[in-house]
Amino acid sequence: MSTHKQGGKAAQHVRPDGKRLGLKVSSGQKVLSGAILVRQRGTKFKGGDGVKLGRDHTIFAVRQGVVNIGAKLGRKVISVS
Repeated sequence: MSTHKQGGKAAQHVRPDGKRLGLKVSSGQKVLSGAILVRQRGTKFKGGDGVKLGRDHTIFAVRQGVVNIGAKLGRKVISVS
């Protein structure tokens, strides 16, 4: 006979899945139009030239080119040139 109740193994050590946020490309990397550059909550990165901001604050490329990640006035800026 068992000395302990099972209790269910599925309930132990369960963590929710992550949201896969963050940078999706590196500085200097070539991208095509429509490529997602950053997934974020809020605007940790601001959009520069050649990118647009989605309604969930996702930054994506609107033209093909090379990704540039830098800073302007103390803010992180991502652009495509």
